[in-house]
Amino acid sequence: MTAPCIPRLNLAHLPTPIEPLPRLSDLLGGPRLFIKRDDQTGLALGGNKTRKLEFLVAEAQAQRARTLVTAGAWQSNHCRQTAAAAARCGMDCILVLTGDRPAEATGNLLLDHLLGARIVATPDRGDRDRLLAETVETAAAQGRAPYLVPYGGSNPTGALGYAFAMQEVLAQGSDVDWMAFATSSGGTQAGLVLGQRVFGYGGTLLGVSIDEPASALTSHVAALASDASGALGPRIAFDAADVHVDDRYCGAGYGVLTDLEREAIGIFARTEGILLDPVYTGRAAGGLLDLIRRDFFPSDARILFWHTGGQPALFAEPYRSALIEPRIAHESWAG
Repeated sequence: MTAPCIPRLNLAHLPTPIEPLPRLSDLLGGPRLFIKRDDQTGLALGGNKTRKLEFLVAEAQAQRARTLVTAGAWQSNHCRQTAAAAARCGMDCILVLTGDRPAEATGNLLLDHLLGARIVATPDRGDRDRLLAETVETAAAQGRAPYLVPYGGSNPTGALGYAFAMQEVLAQGSDVDWMAFATSSGGTQAGLVLGQRVFGYGGTLLGVSIDEPASALTSHVAALASDASGALGPRIAFDAADVHVDDRYCGAGYGVLTDLEREAIGIFARTEGILLDPVYTGRAAGGLLDLIRRDFFPSDARILFWHTGGQPALFAEPYRSALIEPRIAHESWAG
């Protein structure tokens, strides 16, 4: 149960289910695999950011904010869920989106529009922080009472969502040796690291980096978990050695679809009927499959993969074409 001093909204469908992956486990011939379905948190097609937003939007409301402002890429799952949380709570939303503007609004961007978000765009990711600060200042000057939701929802407040997610998964009786997941802005992993210590998970947490070197990410996650810990009791001083990150799969860059992601998306779909996204869970699952094939885990290990959502990006360019065209080219149709 959340400590009464921590404001929290009820935005997510919780607890999300844990499902075995028997056909995938048999195919790989190694550890037994399970999946935590945080793609089913429910808010505008779900995803991991909804857990963070339960705490972030509660904090915004406590500060009497009326507008949520955040930033991300054009196909940002975080931005889509922030826009949905704003709509659900009767607030406005401004999204600062970076990168090359897509030719049409598909995937997450389509949902951003449907949810009523105002879009501010810049092609230069290096200009994001300046434009984001300027957008917040302008909104404040206009009397719109903005609240800045950090990139990825990853600050000490947002990290609490995954500290309590750890409590949830342990209450479900999950007896696994490893938990694997995508890690990027660090909030999900920081929350799990904090929850592991507070609620007593005895296994190993393994973050598969999407875009950051392990040296930077482990230090960042440790600092974030330390800062978040004060909300749950005496401050805990985590260090980089408490954080496990594998960065061998992020060399292609953020959002770049490679054979690693294509294979993982296809295998999960065809063995278990589960759809992964092309940016986060596709890359993390691809890394997990490779580690299993390399005998990184003991053969009798039990591994829980956290599905953090993001499937709307499957329907957006360039991912849509990259995923389907190779299969169409090799299909043979019976007349």
